[in-house]
Amino acid sequence: MSNLTRFDPFSMEPMSEMFQGLFRPLRSLSPDEAPLGHCKIDVSETDAAYQVKAELPGVDKKDIDVKVDRNTVSIHARTERNKEDKDGERVIRRERYTGEVSRSFSLGSEIDDASASAQYQDGILTLTLPKKAPVDQKRLSIN
Repeated sequence: MSNLTRFDPFSMEPMSEMFQGLFRPLRSLSPDEAPLGHCKIDVSETDAAYQVKAELPGVDKKDIDVKVDRNTVSIHARTERNKEDKDGERVIRRERYTGEVSRSFSLGSEIDDASASAQYQDGILTLTLPKKAPVDQKRLSIN
């Protein structure tokens, strides 16, 4: 009795490594040089306000832009890193990194943007977004 096996040209060792290498990052980043590609957020709600915490590690406070339009919140951050390792006067390694991240999301109630506040500390952006008081419906009289 003979066993039949199907030939798979991609199962060969050199071919397999070549295609798997396509999905690896071009350069490895150390933990302190993590890319800014993702902005993780946590949103919590009370009766009076929303609190948003966004992780933006390594970003300067001046490079963060937050916009509130009714119930939509937009966060945009940009960072540039220039690092140069020198050995005496010779440059051994020079690295540059520029990254941007944007995140927009909608909340269930309109935001009172006049009393909203933002704080940035230790790579965490904290937004306190008070809800607008519900407007009483106006009753029209019928003539």
